[in-house]
Amino acid sequence: MYAIVEILGQQFKVEAGKNIFVHRMEGAECGSKVEFENVLLIDNKGKIAVGAPTVKGAKVVAEVVSHVRGDKVLVFHKKRRKGHRKLNGHRQNFTEIKINEIVA
Repeated sequence: MYAIVEILGQQFKVEAGKNIFVHRMEGAECGSKVEFENVLLIDNKGKIAVGAPTVKGAKVVAEVVSHVRGDKVLVFHKKRRKGHRKLNGHRQNFTEIKINEIVA
């Protein structure tokens, strides 16, 4: 059984027991339970329920595992023959959550 759920403006395919990384959830503490009610699709052993726009009465229950930072991404800009170079780095903050159950 899996579901497509919208979390903080992004869509994720989730299954019970799996861990996923989402953008930083500022209000959530480690070990706390969170529920996501924007479930767009549920597949239960081949039986598919598609929402318009969401599936009524469905939710995903998860637990916050940790807050981490992603790998550094270097962005390099250069204009040839002009002597212009610029290097910019970025590290994204993530929250790791464990999907406990999908309620259909």
